[in-house]
Parts: sequence; structure tokens; C-alpha cells
Amino acid sequence: MCAWKPYDLDGEAGLSEATTWRGGRHEPTVRALVAESWRRSERARVSRDGAAPTELDEEELAAYREEHPLAAAMPVIRELLGADARDGGHLLAVCDAAGRLLWVEGDPAALRQARRMNFTAGAGWAEAAAGTNAPGTALAVDRPVQVVSAEHFRPPVREWTCAAAPLHDPRSGRLLGAVDLTGGEGLAHPHSLGLVRAVARAAEAQLALLAPAPAPGRVRLTALGRGEALLAVDGRRLRLSRRHSEILVVLAHRPEGVTGEELLTLLYEDGSVTPVTLRAELSRLRALLGPELLRSRPYRLARPVEADFAAVDRRLASGAVAAAAGEYAGPLLPGSTAPGVVRLRERLADRLRAALVARADPRLLADWAYTAWGEEDVEVWRALCAAVPTAQVAPVRARLDALEAELSAGATGLQRPFPHTRR
Repeated sequence: MCAWKPYDLDGEAGLSEATTWRGGRHEPTVRALVAESWRRSERARVSRDGAAPTELDEEELAAYREEHPLAAAMPVIRELLGADARDGGHLLAVCDAAGRLLWVEGDPAALRQARRMNFTAGAGWAEAAAGTNAPGTALAVDRPVQVVSAEHFRPPVREWTCAAAPLHDPRSGRLLGAVDLTGGEGLAHPHSLGLVRAVARAAEAQLALLAPAPAPGRVRLTALGRGEALLAVDGRRLRLSRRHSEILVVLAHRPEGVTGEELLTLLYEDGSVTPVTLRAELSRLRALLGPELLRSRPYRLARPVEADFAAVDRRLASGAVAAAAGEYAGPLLPGSTAPGVVRLRERLADRLRAALVARADPRLLADWAYTAWGEEDVEVWRALCAAVPTAQVAPVRARLDALEAELSAGATGLQRPFPHTRR
């Protein structure tokens, strides 16, 4: 590793103590961020000697990126980062939320060299597929990161240094992908991280300018893949508490309204919780939202709510499986134990994964399998193993064998939770 100490998001240099987590052997001293990424790569059974898989062929790639939301941001990204990449002998890359590279551009010599490790458009560089790397790790932790030479999980990638920042939908907050700058040792500087972070912000600002203005009175609730929901109403963006998130999810699902007694059973596992506790929560929520939005007798929302989980459900009902999978940003309020939320969460996840298995599209199955909620989903990994081309089956089969061995070993112990309810 070079002598320069890599910086994290807050600009603080420093290395953690040496660890012995890999088979009892001492690994090079690394930052805590990198050590955690290596552990995730180990749990995903990423081979040290393997290569990033090709997940989209040329035809699939062309159609997919033409429709992808980040296509609208590419002119700004190229303007701000493209010249630096070409002139500095570096590469500019943009991936989707699943870690698939959609655009890889820059210095021709660097492009040729990058092909040896399959750092090319259409390849999968999520952590679970390629180990520790800047775009994959930025997606995993949802913040800008820099990975310097020996910090990469796979030795063939250690000739490179990269910095990446996640990209979000400016209205919903949904993770769309990441922008990455990859090159040689010249990028081992905190300025590289600052640059990609600034480019990501500019790209999100461009997406916000291009997005249609919200209709008057529109209320949007974003709760998939989030511990706390976001509510957009009357030009305000509110981050809700966990309990308020649960209340809004239940009321969005039940637009006709619910009684206080029903709401108690939908929100609280403990039957001893009194109506007074619920009324206090609703009073605080009404103060936040305003009395014109939250009504009582029965408890209901006064305006229609566009909820992201309801949109996925509608897509599934119409048979638009690919669109539903694209809009599914993760389990509904994954940390919630409210009975009404748990039922909604499990119902939506079960319907989507069943539709994916039935469709048997390797790209859609991989999108689910290489996520935090799908990494231990044996049923999906089985379907993926049966669907991928022969040339790509080896790493999928290795992961499936490991999962089935774990399942068999745990058959006499406690029942494991469903993957889509784990967080």
C-alpha cells in the first residue's frame, strides 16, 4: 500500500489496527471501512482470484441504459469529469444501484488495461460480485469512498486506485447508482474523493431540474429500503421518526381510514400499550404534518398519497415485473416490528421474489441475489443458477452450494429468518 493514508468522507486520515479475521491469518493493516468491506466480501463468497461477471450483453446494455434515470445526468458527468479522466490517463465510470457498470469512458490505454479485469460496461462490480472496490463499496455504505491499491479485495485490482460517490433520485432519495473515477497512484489523494462527491451533487441537481414539478397537493411517501420514511408534501421534505413512519405506511395502505383500536393492533406488538400512547404519537404527527393532512374518526390522510411500496405492488399486479424490480429499493421499513408493517413488507417481498423466479430472467434474478436482502435467498439463487448461461454459472453455483450447506447445517438449530426480512 502506498504511504499516503486514504481519507474517509470526513477527511480524517488514519489506519485501523491489524485484523486476523481471515482464516486466522494477519492481513495488511487497513481502515475500518475497508476491513468491513472485506468481511462482507468474504460472507458473499467472493473468490480472491475471480473476475467481475458480465451481467449485461451489448444489446441488453444499450436498451437498459437508454431507459435508466442516470442517462439524463451523463452530459453533466462527462462535462465535469470526462476531460480529467482522458487527460489524466484515468477512467470515468457510472454504475446502477446493483453495481452494474453502465458507462466506462476515458483514456484509451486505461480502457484496454481495465478490460483485463473486466472493468467494462455491462460487468457487475457490486461488492458481492467483485469484492471491495470504490463503486461497489460506495453503494454498500451509501456514501462517497476511496479505495487505494492494496485495499481492493482482489489482487488483480490492486494496480488501481478509485474514488466513487453514490447518486440518488433528488425527489425520492432512492439510490440510483454511483459515479466513479478509476486510475493509477495519481488518484491516491483526498482531492479525488472531493471531486467525485462534487460531480455526484451536480448530477443530482441536474436530475432535479429535469424532473417534472410535483402536482399541487401531491404527497409522496418513500419507505422502501429505509429505516425511517421520507414524506414530500407541499414543497417540504420530512424525515419521519420510526413510529411516525409506521403510522404513515399503515394509513397510506388504508386510505379509507382505521379506528384507534385497529391502529393499536397494527402498530404495537405489545397488547398492553394504551390508547393514550397512540393518541400522543398521533398528536405529535399532526403537529408535524398539519391538521389539514391528518384526520381522525377514523384516522386517515386527507389527500391521496403516492407511496413507493404501493407503486411496486401496482406494477406487479399489471405484470410489469422488470419495472417493479427496478422500483423496489429494499424491504419496507426493514427495522420495523409493527405487525401491520411486517405483514405488508413480507407480502410485497414474497410477491416480487415469486414473480422473479417465475420470470427466470437472469438479469432480474441477479439484481435480487446481489443485494443485502437477497444474498441469502436460497430460492432465488437456485433460480439464478438455472437461468444464467453456462459460462457464468461457476460463481453462482459456488454461492448456492455455500448457502445450501449453511441451510443444511442449521436444519437442526433455530429457523433462520427469511432473507428479505433481515437487515
